[in-house]
Amino acid sequence: MTSLVAFATLAEPTRQRILDELRTSESSVGGLVDSLRLSQPTVSKHLKVLRDAGFVSCRTAAQQRIYRLEIPQFQSVDRWLEPYRQLWTRHLDALERHLDSLPIESDRTT
Repeated sequence: MTSLVAFATLAEPTRQRILDELRTSESSVGGLVDSLRLSQPTVSKHLKVLRDAGFVSCRTAAQQRIYRLEIPQFQSVDRWLEPYRQLWTRHLDALERHLDSLPIESDRTT
């Protein structure tokens, strides 16, 4: 999956809410409907997108589909982001050095 598809998938707020719920534990569609207070068709639609993109998977338990996060897909996104984190770290470190080099002004009362 390209990073563009991954980020488009993750950018949608309802899908973010679903992923946040699944971060703490597996859940059925009904459980997600109840906890997120969304309609069943809405939750199912977003779960399909997340499943197709590899961010969640499901298993069948009795009459329910139980969804869980698929960590490898998140690790793939994390690997793609790593060079950008390093870039920002260098820039933030340079900003910190610059700010540390500025003279400290004493408080003035007027």
